[in-house]
Amino acid sequence: MLERLPRCGQAFADMMRRVDVWKWCNLSEFIVYYESFTNCTEVETHAVGCHWPNPLAQSFIAGIHRQFFSNCTVDRPHWEDPPDEVLIPLIAVPVVLTVAMAGLVVWRSKRTEQLL
Repeated sequence: MLERLPRCGQAFADMMRRVDVWKWCNLSEFIVYYESFTNCTEVETHAVGCHWPNPLAQSFIAGIHRQFFSNCTVDRPHWEDPPDEVLIPLIAVPVVLTVAMAGLVVWRSKRTEQLL
């Protein structure tokens, strides 16, 4: 299997040369090539009587990932609390409105009793 998997890697490298380097992190640019590479590793692994994936195939695939996609990072937003000038009104306004509405309901219910 060790002599068969590099063929898949070489074929994938040849196909990736057709893609601009700055597009290597955009999966839609090379998904067909990657699918072909995955299928190749699966076929070659089964051809020698091994199951796929297996630790040897996975380490080979990880090496290909390091070779081509090591500069691709997932940009996750870094969440921060808003500044106090924004946060305090966002908390205070609903609290004040809740207290005011509760007070209005109590005041109105007492006033209805006086009218009857």
